[in-house]
Amino acid sequence: MSDQSTVKTSKLLSLVLRHRPEAIGIEVDPHGWASVEEIIAGARRQGTSIDRESIARAVRENDKQRFTLSDDGNRIRANQGHSIKVDLELAPLEPPPQVFHGTVARFLDSIRQQGLVPGTRQHVHLSADEKTALIVGSRRGKPIVLEVDSGAMSRDGLPFYRSANGVWLTDFVPARYLTFPL
Repeated sequence: MSDQSTVKTSKLLSLVLRHRPEAIGIEVDPHGWASVEEIIAGARRQGTSIDRESIARAVRENDKQRFTLSDDGNRIRANQGHSIKVDLELAPLEPPPQVFHGTVARFLDSIRQQGLVPGTRQHVHLSADEKTALIVGSRRGKPIVLEVDSGAMSRDGLPFYRSANGVWLTDFVPARYLTFPL
């Protein structure tokens, strides 16, 4: 399978597992899991040919490790980034003292006023290191990295979770916990 084919499969999986399972006529369970066979059949009904190997390759080769296959390989789910309601069964964890958020300048005024909000997603996504946050921010333009005082947030009772691929998640980051660039 070509890299282009892997990217196409990954984009389809992102769409149906994170946002719109109905796009190919499937359902995800309350924890975000979907049947691999149902995804294959649903994609075919929409004119897209994928198989178990192309799905496994998209899981293996996705640089952000967005997906997880069940141990038996029969179910798949996205690790985070859902705009549909799912319970990923993540237990609250003590975060590192600081985590980071990559963004761009056009969002700074809003972030200063509202803090970091999930928007259409279930959680705010945070990176464990500045390098990753730079990469995330660069997807929308010249990146700016905000430092989050996650240690203080946690001490103040705001929960953090870590997805299967290491992304830190929280419901909301009030602006008082953010360090903005000068």
